[in-house]
Amino acid sequence: MLFRSMKNALSTTFGLLLLSAAVMTQAADMPVVKPMRGTVDSLQADTLNFTNRAGQHQSIGLTDKTTIRLISKTSLDSIKTDSFIGSAATPQADGTLKALEVTVFEASLKGSGEGHYGWENADGSTGTMTNGTVGTLAKTNGRTLTVLYKGGEKQLVVPEDVPIAYVQPGERSALKAGAKIVLFPADDGKSARGIAVGKDGFTPPM
Repeated sequence: MLFRSMKNALSTTFGLLLLSAAVMTQAADMPVVKPMRGTVDSLQADTLNFTNRAGQHQSIGLTDKTTIRLISKTSLDSIKTDSFIGSAATPQADGTLKALEVTVFEASLKGSGEGHYGWENADGSTGTMTNGTVGTLAKTNGRTLTVLYKGGEKQLVVPEDVPIAYVQPGERSALKAGAKIVLFPADDGKSARGIAVGKDGFTPPM
């Protein structure tokens, strides 16, 4: 009886390990968005100068198509049913996603970056980003959210201690020296497609 129990436990553990490996392989197979992160040095006409997290000084162009988003701190309670959110997360063995951060979009920005895709985190590791609309929302230790996007849905577990941010439209004037940014290069690598800039010294957590 003891042998059978141990065998069942080992079988379950092995099954979870295989599932975990499959989940991580699936995540690694997706296209990965690789944002640049750093601190603004200056904005000169259409050129943004910044220092990346490795301490290197870089410059990138801004165009009339570069979108600016202002990021500020908010609370877990700001996530409601029908909120449009984005979350960098780590895939779990049971198929859920464990949030590393959550950004709650202003209603006018609903649909921004919608979908589920690979994401390079600030520490260089690869996880996922899921942008979609909150369906069901369960309160347990933190929140468990059903996130709906075109073509699918994910279960997102949001621990109590992860940073929650609010996203709203911003202006170039927010790109002041010392501001923390997350920058999305355009395909040419010479200009910025979009920039998330922290409000009042806040560091965008995504």
